[in-house]
Amino acid sequence: MFARRLFDFPSMGWRHPFTELERMSRRMDQLANAVIGGPGLRWMPAKVYPAINLTEDVNNYYVRAELPGIKSDALDVQVIGKNLTISGERTIPSEGESIRYHRREREAGKFSRVIGLPGDIEPERVDAKMVNGVLTVTMAKAEASKPKQITVH
Repeated sequence: MFARRLFDFPSMGWRHPFTELERMSRRMDQLANAVIGGPGLRWMPAKVYPAINLTEDVNNYYVRAELPGIKSDALDVQVIGKNLTISGERTIPSEGESIRYHRREREAGKFSRVIGLPGDIEPERVDAKMVNGVLTVTMAKAEASKPKQITVH
């Protein structure tokens, strides 16, 4: 009898827990479409730009950032303390006044990304290169950040 009552949901008013969230999400999409241009456009949340990978080996930290279409002279790369900052401006040529978008995910504008580094670096030993739209910043670890082999006696 107890087991039957445990699973005996009320017939009126019970909904799946995510039903209301899905309804609210659809309504937010409708409102966003009304503001930015109509059916076919789907509101997209802001993304972190540029996408990066932060890796390390024994001697260096490496940051690789995807920056397609951006020239190296349009970038500002700085190291301040344990932070690497990549700034610039992404431009996309105008497609004309009479163009009607069905989907728009590529945006233009200024960007700045601050990447916290896991350890100290040697600021005078930082190198940055851009190849095929990928910026690679190599930063030499400070001696204090490098692993030390300790002999056990």
